[in-house]
Amino acid sequence: MRNNTFFRSIALLAAIALAVPVFAKPFSRTINLNQAAKVGKADLQAGEYRLLIDGNKATVQKGGKIVAETEGRWEDRSAKSSYDSLLISENGQVKEVRFSGQSRVFVLTE
Repeated sequence: MRNNTFFRSIALLAAIALAVPVFAKPFSRTINLNQAAKVGKADLQAGEYRLLIDGNKATVQKGGKIVAETEGRWEDRSAKSSYDSLLISENGQVKEVRFSGQSRVFVLTE
């Protein structure tokens, strides 16, 4: 009897763990580029874009069309960001996206 309850509990926990990613909603934010920059392999001109992050995949849209795709990972920082910002390298590659009020950042892999 006790063994049966244990296995039922494990099965329930496994089902919940598998279902959680299904309910995860993609993160979406409007970003403004003040200068030309690269996201992944795509060159973007200055302007307003929509950034969508779903798991480890980042998609950049302009006017409803996908203009760049890349991958990345979420990382935690010790302090919350005061505003939305992009960390751009000397060669114009977007390296990191910081979000207002959050201590986690999205680090691009390309």
